[in-house]
Amino acid sequence: MKADPKDQQRLLDLQAIDTTLQQLAHRRKVLPELAELDVLGRAIGVLEDERVRAEVEVDDLDRDITKLEREVDSVRQRRAKDQQRLDDGRLPARELTALEHEITSLTRRQTELEDAELELMEKRETAQGRLDGVDEKISVAREKRIAAETRRDEALTEITREIEWKQQARRPLAADLPGELVQLYEKIREQSGGLGAALVQHGRCGGCRLELFGADRNRVKTAPPDEVVRCEECRRIMIRTAESGL
Repeated sequence: MKADPKDQQRLLDLQAIDTTLQQLAHRRKVLPELAELDVLGRAIGVLEDERVRAEVEVDDLDRDITKLEREVDSVRQRRAKDQQRLDDGRLPARELTALEHEITSLTRRQTELEDAELELMEKRETAQGRLDGVDEKISVAREKRIAAETRRDEALTEITREIEWKQQARRPLAADLPGELVQLYEKIREQSGGLGAALVQHGRCGGCRLELFGADRNRVKTAPPDEVVRCEECRRIMIRTAESGL
């Protein structure tokens, strides 16, 4: 293929823009905020599961405490009635003795229930502390997520703006170059990881960085200026200038 040497050199300008666009696209995919948000998302998920467990524990303890409170109240009322009957003293001595035994038993039962209730309330306080601690961790993690989302959005906006600028600069440059040359360049770029044209410097291909030797070096050196020369190794378009060292 033939192309004006100046057009060939302008491929380097096009390549520079395309390389920048490729770098910007890569930056967009690997923003540190994306990784941070992924970590925060998983951490919040774990904390929310922990919160559910802590909340269930608190609810279970509340239910058990309520049940004990009802039992304590029932025993207290029954004991109060028995005590009233005992204080009246209108029952036969045998029944009064049985009533005294029952009051003693009820008093012991009330004490046992109140002790159990106190123990549950202590457990409930500990469980509530765990729940409050998890809520605080979730709140902190969510604040961090909001901050990371803000930084991510700002970075994405800036990258998008830079991409648009580069694309605007690329369009007239690509349109001004020979169509056949641009097509070849694009095809090579697609096949070679984004690099379609490279400057030959100090006798080395700028694409694969290999030094040219022997017949291959002579081939590149003696090719007409308007000949589109490609590297035998990486197949990229080799741009020759005064820096090529040939």
